[in-house]
Amino acid sequence: MWFTFICQLTSCLEKSNLKAAMASGKESGFGLDNLAFDMDDQVNDPPKSKEGKTCGSSCTEEEDRNKPTYCVTDVPPWYLCIFLAIQHYLTAFGGILSIPLILSEGLCLQHDSLVQSRLINTIFFVSGLCTLLQVIFGVRLPILQGGTFALLTPAMAMLSMPEWKCPAWTQNASLVNTSSPLFIEVWQSRMQTLQGSIMVASLLQVLVGFSGLIGFLMRFIGPLTIAPTVSLIGLSLYDSAGTKVGSHWGISAMTTALIILFSQYLRLIPVPVPAYSKAKKLHTSKFYIFQIMPILLGIAVSWLVCYLLTIYDVLPSDPAHYGYLARTDVKGNVVNEASWFTLPYPGQWGMPTVSLAGVFGIMAGIICSMAESVGDYHACAKLSGAPPPPKHAINRGIGVEGVGSLLAGAFGTGNGTTSFSENVAALGITKVGSRTVILLSGVFMILMGMLGKIGAIFTTIPTPVLGGMFLIMFGVITAAGISNLQSTDMNSSRNIFVFGFSMFTALVIPNWILKNPDFFKTGVKEVDQVVHILLTTHMFVGGFLGFFLDNTIPGTKRERGLLAWDKVHLEDSSTTLETEEIYDLPLGITSCLSSQSWVRYVPFCPWKGNRTQYSSEDNKPQSKWNDDLPDGTGVTEDIHL
Repeated sequence: MWFTFICQLTSCLEKSNLKAAMASGKESGFGLDNLAFDMDDQVNDPPKSKEGKTCGSSCTEEEDRNKPTYCVTDVPPWYLCIFLAIQHYLTAFGGILSIPLILSEGLCLQHDSLVQSRLINTIFFVSGLCTLLQVIFGVRLPILQGGTFALLTPAMAMLSMPEWKCPAWTQNASLVNTSSPLFIEVWQSRMQTLQGSIMVASLLQVLVGFSGLIGFLMRFIGPLTIAPTVSLIGLSLYDSAGTKVGSHWGISAMTTALIILFSQYLRLIPVPVPAYSKAKKLHTSKFYIFQIMPILLGIAVSWLVCYLLTIYDVLPSDPAHYGYLARTDVKGNVVNEASWFTLPYPGQWGMPTVSLAGVFGIMAGIICSMAESVGDYHACAKLSGAPPPPKHAINRGIGVEGVGSLLAGAFGTGNGTTSFSENVAALGITKVGSRTVILLSGVFMILMGMLGKIGAIFTTIPTPVLGGMFLIMFGVITAAGISNLQSTDMNSSRNIFVFGFSMFTALVIPNWILKNPDFFKTGVKEVDQVVHILLTTHMFVGGFLGFFLDNTIPGTKRERGLLAWDKVHLEDSSTTLETEEIYDLPLGITSCLSSQSWVRYVPFCPWKGNRTQYSSEDNKPQSKWNDDLPDGTGVTEDIHL
């Protein structure tokens, strides 16, 4: 039923916009024989031409190989849609799941697994809802939305302030009564303040997006600003990862080793699976399971080992002993206590309140998130066979992300939403850039968010297993940030100074402030809180220093990496749709507005009276992906686990 609804919705949306869309004819025998399966065959053999596709005719075998199998407006067969939608869900799974589990520490919820499970349900539900909004009304590319570590860092900085630190008794499981009014007040007051701060800060993103200011801001934000900002998101979480890893080094090391084995050594090893098509009948197809879901496989195997060690009492049953947290029964009967069905709703934790200090801290994370999303839009367009997104689509995408963060704050995820780079990378693997697949993935996330038992099951993942996953995940985030420097001249002493000073100072200042919280006192409580949160947020300190130094120390555009970032990687006619109509608003809205002259002054509305082929001024990629996108390999190598 859901799939039929999605297909009908997609058909309705496309009919009004896509007069020049690709024909829907597909070879009847194509089926599951796409890059996610028989990748080896398609890479080594010349691909077959497909009649009716307007992605363009191939000029060379290499160019034809790089074409997406299904472009933005195509609808793959239903079984392929379902499989790829689940794949996108699993790709985002690790990143989305880890956010509420880390956040629960700052909210004093380490020993309340039931509320943790509701947080997990809520963030998946909101991620699915925001995905639908982004694909239908936002940038209109196949790009998945999810929680962001850019907001997790300032949130944890806010919750580490003296007035918000968790009482000592909440750290002791034997003293915590999860149903007591006192305990509920402790964690809900923190969540309500975090919610309100996120909601107010997200208005900045809404304003910047729908007003068209994002183009102006991106003129001053270059690789030497983005690199320390993103890298410090991963580095600042080392303490959380270390605590979880130290709960049982053996289990954590096993989890890390398995994820590395699956994602790096076995990623090109196919697993034969039965498949059927009209052309080949019943046959076996190569399924690259290790490349698609290495994190999930690593967690599942380690989880199973911990379960076996638990039922045979190999692990200690005394909470005071080392290794106890590796048991799978630590969370008690949380799965039995959780309801089968839950429906997250705005204000479920109470009325949000606002902290001025929290708002400024969250704003720093939102600025970082916006810059990263602009790069993701260009990368996604390139991999899905679409022209580079025009200004109105980028403005609308950033604005809708702001609306998504507003919804996330209202629902109480304790986080915002952003475009998921990992899922952009998945487009390079599957060669399927269909909007329908991402729409269906959003529906899956909404359904998973409504199943209470699912969230409860995830809370029972042993602590050291999470620690092993965090070692991989936070390390990749750090490296992804540093990779932005590839477009700069790192033989330049100027650039080495800017990056090195920004990184090191951003580690020193927050560490010192946390150890000396009473050093900076102005006598005005609100000002003290704002300064404390900003100076204890690593990514803000590093990003601000990188931004200031990069824009004030003399240097050429080539030296700063701005020429490479401003370079437009235009697709030739063989790999892109011929027009920008795929970025039009749905349901005939663009057609209705096209006759109105005032539309040209609305930054987020397409105006057909001025429509041209994309030009270099309107499309300036701002992402680390841009130099590695011809075949999607660079994206996969950099970020996909």
